Amino acid sequence: MTTDPSGVSTSVDQSTLILGIETSCDETAAALVMGGHDVVSSVVSTQIDLHARYGGVVPEIASRAHLDTLNPVVARAIVEAGIAESRIDAVACTVGPGLIGALLVGVAAAKSFALAWDVPFVAVNHHEAHLYSAFLEDPNLQFPLVVMLVSGGHTMLIEMRGHGDYRLLGRTVDDAAGEAFDKVARFLGLGYPGGPAMDREAKRGDPTAIAFPRAMLHEGLDFSFSGLKTAVMNYVRKHPDVSSQDVAASFQQAVVDVLVAKARRAAREVGATGLVLGGGVAANSLLRDRFLLACQEDGLRGFLPSLAMCTDNAAMIAAAGWYRLRSDGPSGLDTGASPNLRLFD
Repeated sequence: MTTDPSGVSTSVDQSTLILGIETSCDETAAALVMGGHDVVSSVVSTQIDLHARYGGVVPEIASRAHLDTLNPVVARAIVEAGIAESRIDAVACTVGPGLIGALLVGVAAAKSFALAWDVPFVAVNHHEAHLYSAFLEDPNLQFPLVVMLVSGGHTMLIEMRGHGDYRLLGRTVDDAAGEAFDKVARFLGLGYPGGPAMDREAKRGDPTAIAFPRAMLHEGLDFSFSGLKTAVMNYVRKHPDVSSQDVAASFQQAVVDVLVAKARRAAREVGATGLVLGGGVAANSLLRDRFLLACQEDGLRGFLPSLAMCTDNAAMIAAAGWYRLRSDGPSGLDTGASPNLRLFD
């Protein structure tokens, strides 16, 4: 039994229905999740077309789009769930990290819904939510797990020892893997978003054509991709006639080699029962194939989220919110958006 700041008591169990709201970047999303893993409805409105002409996310445009889109997205999630608003037991929302303007839209809306419906508000860390994407599709995963979170802003290896019990094993010391994908794609003129464009181009290229560096491959569990990005740019400048398909394939191979090697090493060091992949880069086809193959070879249970759960979505926010509500109770309505919120100190 938990009690929110206004005195409303909520019993958190398998019938507890959480509305999740996600507006940390360029996806406006709402979802209803029951019991921490049963996705009743999930709606995502993407802003890709709005930002494509600029080659990346424009924060002010993202914020304004969230303002226009969030209420209709929430309404659609409720309609698709086929439930009345009165059935919702709590509202969970991303409070960080992310773009401050975008976060503020979601946080203000989530608090308003919570007040209007007289239910608890739950603040969610976006990184923690990615950890729970796996439990949406397989709630029976056994701890300890090693989660490799790979996105445009972050590359981290996390030991998940239990719900809410995490330890950082390694992180990028410069560019995140997804950031490197985006920058190389932009340099090659492949368009936006860069990750999917690179994946498509790489499928038509030779991954052994160019021997790009694998930085820190045999050094600990931290990552570095800035040097690889620079190596790609220098190579293309020296060889202007090189096939962009071969460049994309060779670059992608270098990134995946490092990611998979570090994930395997982390799993061995902590004695993990399984490896979980999460974040936007988890949609990369080569990474998915190599990740599962490594798990099979090492006798580990490997988990890949569905493509829909790789990118930002509100179902993972609702799932993380359910666990947070159960363990910590509701968040105060004075909780603000935190663009630099960290999962680890």
